[in-house]
Amino acid sequence: MCGIVGYIGNNDSKNVLLHGLEKLEYRGYDSAGIAVLNEEGVHLTKVKGRIAKLKESVDDSVQATMGIGHTRWATHGIPSITNAHPHQSTSGKFTIVHNGVIENYQDLKREYLSDVTFLSETDTEVIVQLIDKFYQEHQDTLTAFRKAMELLKGSYAIGMIDVDDTETLYVSKNKSPLLIGLGDGFNVIASDAMATLKETNQYLEINDKEIVLVTRNHVQIQKLDGTVVEREPYTAQIDASDIEKGTYPHYMLKEIDEQPIVIRNIIKEYQDENNELKLNNDIRNAMKKADRIYIIAAGTSYHAGLVGKELLEKLASIPTEVHVASEFSYNMPLLSEKPLFIFLSQSGETADSRAVLVKIKELGYPALTITNVPGSTLSREADYTLQLYAGPEIAVASTKAYTAQIAVLAILATDTAAVKGKEIEIDLIKELAIVSSAMEVLTDEKEEIERLAAEYLPTTRNAFFIGRSGDYNVSLEGALKLKEISYIQAEGFAGGELKHGTIALIEEGTPVIAVTTHENVNYSIRGNVQEVVARGANVLIVSMKGLEEDTDAFVLPKVHELLTPLVSIVPLQLLAYYAALHRDCDVDKPRNLAKSVTVE
Repeated sequence: MCGIVGYIGNNDSKNVLLHGLEKLEYRGYDSAGIAVLNEEGVHLTKVKGRIAKLKESVDDSVQATMGIGHTRWATHGIPSITNAHPHQSTSGKFTIVHNGVIENYQDLKREYLSDVTFLSETDTEVIVQLIDKFYQEHQDTLTAFRKAMELLKGSYAIGMIDVDDTETLYVSKNKSPLLIGLGDGFNVIASDAMATLKETNQYLEINDKEIVLVTRNHVQIQKLDGTVVEREPYTAQIDASDIEKGTYPHYMLKEIDEQPIVIRNIIKEYQDENNELKLNNDIRNAMKKADRIYIIAAGTSYHAGLVGKELLEKLASIPTEVHVASEFSYNMPLLSEKPLFIFLSQSGETADSRAVLVKIKELGYPALTITNVPGSTLSREADYTLQLYAGPEIAVASTKAYTAQIAVLAILATDTAAVKGKEIEIDLIKELAIVSSAMEVLTDEKEEIERLAAEYLPTTRNAFFIGRSGDYNVSLEGALKLKEISYIQAEGFAGGELKHGTIALIEEGTPVIAVTTHENVNYSIRGNVQEVVARGANVLIVSMKGLEEDTDAFVLPKVHELLTPLVSIVPLQLLAYYAALHRDCDVDKPRNLAKSVTVE
């Protein structure tokens, strides 16, 4: 949610800020703004809308060698120029950008700022007014900044400039991601390294409740008590070319097409010179010791976790539960004696999942993060990490990260089975190679899937996805993809559950997408299809080769039954893409959604 960029150096800051915000627009795109500082003062530009509009509004004649920028996904207050960042204190001395949610902002308002007239509805303006108040008392910016940070409860990543100090960016974070990028004669701040890869690939991590003073040639990290912290930089393992669309009209289509390559990357990274699976021995021992696995995730990652549960139970014989992260924090179930927690997150910054991680660490339980971003918060704070090797995923609707999560969970389950001495009947490396080839075949079927989207989903307001066993898990993800980007009200159901209420919603022409890839439930799901056909539904059946019938709309290449979710999801992803395209929706940036959910 939301994106932050900051720059201090010897060159004009505007281009760095605007370029960085373009790269972060997937994090928030309802409003945006930049503030640059030179000897004349702060020059503030804010717009409601996208970065392209901000670029048109910025005064090119203003030259300034430091500044901060922000692209917003609304939390407090509607999308508007007034609520857009950066925000300024009433005196004009301080200007800040902020990601996150301040839980006690109303309390701070009442206790410290009752005499202040607020312009916006945001919690962010409370922060900057609070800093200004403490400055009036202490006449020292760092002291005022520190005192304000000590009072904030919730999540925040903050960049601030002081109109009277053209040499320092003031930075702090708690729970929300923020990095310092290091350069020669300049430094940058960013909520994602993608924003500033054009400038540098050297970054410093900031831990929670640290304050950072950033100048052109120096970075100083402090704890809240003023203790200076030394930390070595790391090199961001991201190829700048990976975050470009190239010839594709949308990132989502590019990322769907990249799935075969991602599976091959995973195979390469998780096999040794003898073509055997290789995992860190500490992870192997943790898996072997666990008497129950708890998968914690949200959204698409939750659906990948449901597939992972089947893999872990069927291959490794470890009882596995899958929990929605936002619910687990407040309603923790009874835990087993030796639990292992697996956190699934594309970004590694999901706030709900991190809240669970903090809680289970306090209880002393081990945690494994499976993520696409190895230096992310969940990766740093968990005991172990498995990387997805999927490359940057920019489109808000996740595709390749979902299939990568399932593939890595399959590797974890298979490796654990071998470590436990279990007999397994799957040559996983070989079967994943078959999956990658099958995905390639499917991504070449775009014209046919576009035709199906036009036939089944042209003007409908709702749609249903049904499946049984593993296909039910895929139906949930297929429905999520469709609703995310086309705004069609779509729901996924276990086939047998339709008759327990939902079938009342089936009427003449209602689209129903049925998935059948498992032989043991093939006839059962086809029976459910007949039930909805009898009520007038327009049914699109996606089946696996060997189970197909003449009336099926789309037949998948055959893969190992445990791995069918990796291929059956691909036509559903493309179906959602073309349905959205035909409705003139913004495929990569659907309304009200952001890529990385960094607030609870």
